[in-house]
Amino acid sequence: MLESIVPAIVNNWPIALAVVGVAYLLRNYFYHGLNKYPGPVLARFTDWWRFFDVLGRRPDITHLKLHRKHGDIVRLGPNMLSFANPRALKTIYGLNKGFVKSGFYPVQQGVSKGKRLPSLFSTTDEAYHANLRRSVNNAFAMSQLVQYEPGVTECVEVFLDQTEKLYASTGKVCDFAEWLQFFAFDVIGYITYSKRHGFIEGNKDVDGMVGYLGHLFSYVAPIGQIPWLDLLFLKNPLVLLLDRLGVKLFAFPVATFAQQRMSERLAEMEAQGVEKGTSKPDLLSMFLKAQNDRPDFMTDHRVLTMAISMAFAGSETTAISLAAVFYYLLRNPRCLEKLNKELNDAVEEGKMADTPTGTVTWTESQQLPYLDACIKEAFRMHPAAGLPLERITPPQGIEIDGHFIPGGTIVGCNAWVIHKREDIFGKQIDSYIPERWLDAGKEQLKEMNGALFQFGAGSRTCIGKNISLLEMYKLIPAFLRRFEIEFEDPSKDWKLHNAWFVKEHDFYCRFKPRKAQ
Repeated sequence: MLESIVPAIVNNWPIALAVVGVAYLLRNYFYHGLNKYPGPVLARFTDWWRFFDVLGRRPDITHLKLHRKHGDIVRLGPNMLSFANPRALKTIYGLNKGFVKSGFYPVQQGVSKGKRLPSLFSTTDEAYHANLRRSVNNAFAMSQLVQYEPGVTECVEVFLDQTEKLYASTGKVCDFAEWLQFFAFDVIGYITYSKRHGFIEGNKDVDGMVGYLGHLFSYVAPIGQIPWLDLLFLKNPLVLLLDRLGVKLFAFPVATFAQQRMSERLAEMEAQGVEKGTSKPDLLSMFLKAQNDRPDFMTDHRVLTMAISMAFAGSETTAISLAAVFYYLLRNPRCLEKLNKELNDAVEEGKMADTPTGTVTWTESQQLPYLDACIKEAFRMHPAAGLPLERITPPQGIEIDGHFIPGGTIVGCNAWVIHKREDIFGKQIDSYIPERWLDAGKEQLKEMNGALFQFGAGSRTCIGKNISLLEMYKLIPAFLRRFEIEFEDPSKDWKLHNAWFVKEHDFYCRFKPRKAQ
């Protein structure tokens, strides 16, 4: 019988191919019974819909429109569901729920000597993640902010002085989003290695690191929708083999910088006879201390991975959030005036020191409720991540927001959707209104804080959250005390580019010196 079937298929291969194609599409359509959930027609049949939507660079807009049209659950792919109700956050990202990260994350792993560098963010191995996080957790504790703050203060002072020298005193137009990323890159460099990269002093993209990250995320975002594509491109066996042999087909300047700093530190410590991890108040010292405490697990390779991942996590997201705060304050002059008054009153009332440089301590910044409201509202309006934080449901399946979802289904929440819930955050949800954080009752405020998703949630919450907040709460008031800010052309809006992180472009401003009040 087989002898008669094979020739028939060969002779009628177009029909056979069509049958296989139709069967594949029908299998996708009915996969896991997800056909009962609404969503774009093409998304029911293929992940290529997701790929091209992300390639269009504004999937955040698409996802918000889809949820406003279809409700709390939207099907974004044959095996992908997006959830809009904050109740889903506790299930999908809660502790010990059995979810794991999807194939989207390994696409973001760097490569060194032909080997992947799975970081806290990009690993899908929960046991490895727990082990690595346990090793370095102390480096990111809130209590460590005291250790890092002097370095951040120094970077803020240099940034303010350079802003005055390059822009305020010359009247030149500044690409504020880029300038803020230079600041964020140098701060994370200082916190990690006790050495700035040189972005602020040189007012340039050192070694093309900012440009590299931009290209990398522009690749990661669409390719991550169909992860096997990465195995054809950046992580195919030939590329990995050549990298292991020292042939670099793709530059990785962040890794190069990290390797140089790590080599310098080890040589310096060896020359001084200093025990690993005790030489300087920075993250690298903490990572090396963790290696000293757990040498079997914290290998040189993993210390390097942690150092490299700081550049990814510590520059892009913080810069995006800083730019968002300044942008919305400029678009809402009433809010900017109110915040400036709070800063002036704090100095007059002795809550904040009247320093010559205008710098503010972390403790002082925590006594500024309107500043806090302005920052939280910017987080709500413009969270850094612009795609769902994907997870895979446990094999036995699980109930999410009242729906039983089969095991092996990719699920996730997009902060750009979650943050636009009227039932959580109140009316005029598309408007920047810091007062909503001050006027809310105790229970509503708790609910609002619980639904803020800009740093993720659960065990995989951004480990560098406290460092990012330290930078923001110190720079924003200091910058406003030193300078008046205005758009170069208020009629022109910025441009947003959602390549996993929603980066701002064409945010052109002018600055004028302001005597610290």
